[in-house]
Amino acid sequence: MSRIVYVNGAYLPEEEAKISVFDRAFLFGDAVYEVTAVLDGKLVDFGGHLSRLDTSLREISLVPPLNHAELRALHEELIARNGVVEGVVYLHISRGAADRDFAYPENIPPTVVAFTQSRPLIDNPYAATGVKIITIPDLRWKRRDIKSTSMLAQAMGKQAAKLKGAYEAWMVEDGFVTEGTSSTAFILDAEGVLRTQPLGPHILPGVTRRAVLRLAKEEGVPFEERPFSVAEALAAREAFMTAASAFVLPVVEIDGVPIGDHRPGPVSRAFRRLYLEEARKA
Repeated sequence: MSRIVYVNGAYLPEEEAKISVFDRAFLFGDAVYEVTAVLDGKLVDFGGHLSRLDTSLREISLVPPLNHAELRALHEELIARNGVVEGVVYLHISRGAADRDFAYPENIPPTVVAFTQSRPLIDNPYAATGVKIITIPDLRWKRRDIKSTSMLAQAMGKQAAKLKGAYEAWMVEDGFVTEGTSSTAFILDAEGVLRTQPLGPHILPGVTRRAVLRLAKEEGVPFEERPFSVAEALAAREAFMTAASAFVLPVVEIDGVPIGDHRPGPVSRAFRRLYLEEARKA
């Protein structure tokens, strides 16, 4: 049976879904997006994704085409129509279609597209084995806090990781790890302090990142929103990454160097367990 997708108010078989060749997402990457996990047929941390979407839309001067209630209804309808038990919902909002011009066109309706992807999230084999990552230069633009669809640098980084047999690439700027191509980077440093980059225009404000820091506070795990270098990551007790569809995944190797004892550490495993327990209760 064909997957049902959403395009500008209509629920359609994916083969019938179309947008204009003049859509600004296609021409300029003039669009923002969110990806929300689905567990047991329910959205995970949807409020956090809506909040970040609001910020992204505001920063590119795009009036939200749908309110929060309408967006939730859209997501839940797609989940129901496609029978999604575990997976994700992808939401994409562009400025709309107009003849090609760099300046923002006036009085055109935004384009709203959404679709589901069913896949196992809880029984991720990498949760048990951990993942290998590489480090690469951070080649992106300066407003990384906006969840833009302009992601060529991230795609290049992900491909570089794939070619080296790694799961993810951590990007490095001025000697410090900023974040992964599609994830937030964490280490448990040599002193046992959880570290991750502070928020700002240089990184995306990860929804799962925020949840992990809250859990760290609740569990009494010391943490600092403070940059760390590649050398500090290599010397860390543990490392892990967070993302909406991966939750928490332990990192066991960076640039071919084992982290800790080359196995998922207890803190990484605890945060994954705590996050999933909370997500499934919601």
